[in-house]
Amino acid sequence: MLRRAVRALCLCTALGVYLAPESGAAPSIISESLPAPVVAKPITSFKAGSDQTRFGAFEFVGGLQLTSSEPLFGAWSSFRLRADGVHFVGVADTGHWLTGRLVRDAVGRLSGLAEVSITPMRDARGEEPRVKGDSDAEGLALRRGQAIVSFERRHRVDVYPDPGFEHARPERSLDILIPKRELRSNGSLETVLVAPLESALKGAVITIAEQSVDADGNLYAAILEGPLKGQFKVVRNDPFDVTDGAFLPNGDLLLLERRFSILGGVGMRIRRIAGKSLKPGALVDGPVLLEADMGFEIDNMEGIDVVAGPDGHAHVILVSDDNHSILQRNLMLEFRLVE
Repeated sequence: MLRRAVRALCLCTALGVYLAPESGAAPSIISESLPAPVVAKPITSFKAGSDQTRFGAFEFVGGLQLTSSEPLFGAWSSFRLRADGVHFVGVADTGHWLTGRLVRDAVGRLSGLAEVSITPMRDARGEEPRVKGDSDAEGLALRRGQAIVSFERRHRVDVYPDPGFEHARPERSLDILIPKRELRSNGSLETVLVAPLESALKGAVITIAEQSVDADGNLYAAILEGPLKGQFKVVRNDPFDVTDGAFLPNGDLLLLERRFSILGGVGMRIRRIAGKSLKPGALVDGPVLLEADMGFEIDNMEGIDVVAGPDGHAHVILVSDDNHSILQRNLMLEFRLVE
C-alpha cells in the first residue's frame, strides 16, 4: 500500500502540469524535422501479474513501452493512423508533430515504431511558436487533404494542409462555437475528431472540452460544421476528464478519459457514446467499456484511435503522454473490441 501511494504521489507530481498556471516556458525550438530512433519494450500483460486478456468489451492484444535518445520524443496528446493502418501522425503539447509507422511481428502484434520524425508546428504567421501557451496542441483529426488540430490556452481549432503540414502554416481556423469565456486555460479543447462520412454528421469536425463545464457540470462540446452544426454537452463523471475520442465504423464514439489524485494515482476508462445521439442541444452519455487503475499497465493516457484489424474486429490503440518526465512512460496499447 505504501509503495502504491509513493508511486501515485510521484505520478501526480509529474501530472501537476495540468493543474499549474501557464508558466510561459518555451518549448525547444528546431527549424527542421528531427529523426527520433525509438526503442520498444513489449508489454505482454495489461493487468500486472496476470495472464488475463479480456477486459470489459475489449481483449488485450499487446503493447509497448517506448523510449528515445531524442529528448523531444514524447508528450503525445493525440495520435491518428493513416488509412493504411500503419503510418501515423501525432501531436505533442510542446507544439510538435510526430510522424512514423507501426512495426508488427510475425503474428501481428506491435513490436516497435520506425521512421519516427519530430517537427515543430507553425502558427498562422508561419513561425514556430516560442511560448507554450501559443502551441499547446491537444487534439488531432485527419481527413482528406487536412490535418486538424485543437489547442488549449489560446483556444482554437486550426486546419493544416495534408500532406505538407509539417512545414506549413494553418490554412484557416474553424469557428469553435463555444464562447471562449467558458473555456478553462488548461482544460479546454482537448479533443477534436472527424465523424464518418456515412453518418448523420457527414464527416463534420467535432470538438470536446477536457474540463470546461456549464452550470450543471456538463462538458462543452460542438459540431463545428455540416447539417447538424451546433453546441452539445457531454456528461462529466467526476473525477474523469475527457482526453481524446475516436469513431467506430458504425458511427458510435469512443471517449478516452483520465483521472488522477494523490491517493488513487492515475486511472483511465473508455466510454461509448451512441452516434445517433450527437446533435445540437443534446446531452450525451454512454456505458463504460473499459476501466483501469494503477494495477494495470497504464500511465497518463491521452490518445486513442480505431483501426480495422485483419481479424475483422475494430482495434483500439491508446498512447500516453509522459510530460517529458522521468517518472512517467510513453506507452502504446492495443485492444480488440470483441463485444
